[in-house]
Amino acid sequence: MNTESPFWIKSSYSNGQGGECVEWAPSQVSATGTVPVRDSKRPTGPTLAVSPRAWAGLVSLARSADV
Repeated sequence: MNTESPFWIKSSYSNGQGGECVEWAPSQVSATGTVPVRDSKRPTGPTLAVSPRAWAGLVSLARSADV
């Protein structure tokens, strides 16, 4: 990843009750070609890096899921 600390954006599907807290760092996509994803409850924990295509699939799946 880029040496700068990325700016993380919490998913609009994350709720305010501490569940489903997914964040991603869009600024890193152009720098690295991958989409970093993490659990916002564990900001120093592991980060998953997926391709932009995989990220688009995950977003599409979340949008189509019954809530």
